Amino acid sequence: MRPNWFVALPVPPLDWFDRLVPPPPEGCRRFHRDDLHLTIAFLGAVGEDAARAGLAALRWPLGLQQVSLGAVVPMGSKHRFSALSALLVEGREAIESAMQAARGPVWQAAGAEPDDRPAKAHFTLARPRRSATRAEREAALRWAQALDLQGTRICLDRVALYTWTADRRERQFRVVETPSSS
Repeated sequence: MRPNWFVALPVPPLDWFDRLVPPPPEGCRRFHRDDLHLTIAFLGAVGEDAARAGLAALRWPLGLQQVSLGAVVPMGSKHRFSALSALLVEGREAIESAMQAARGPVWQAAGAEPDDRPAKAHFTLARPRRSATRAEREAALRWAQALDLQGTRICLDRVALYTWTADRRERQFRVVETPSSS
């Protein structure tokens, strides 16, 4: 299977992640602290050269951004969520506006299929397993609702090109390139 690629803002976990995000219940997998990111442009299963061309086309208009976290919510289908993600509160509008403005040229340069949904400033903390039962999904939702990230501040200071890791049992993603100008 060909790996997916995406351009994103890495989320530095620092100490808040270990302190505020305990392991989720059975049937749900927490992301590794080094996998946290806000996707700017999902490129899909393009080749590496195309992905690098997409990153080269990125014109990220923001420098260092101090943002704060809010609620953890289910993402994807209302009937069968695919992720539990932290939303940004402070800084959300600036990040979403920058994402919306920057991603078109990235998709075009990479030959990737554009996503017509509006940009949403969030990052995934956990995903239910495909085989998760209804009870496991409900427990995962209760876990997410119990997380208190309100007011947690993070600094977004760079962009990066990501793809899958070779061994996805512990880590899902790896940074391939971080432009020196970001």
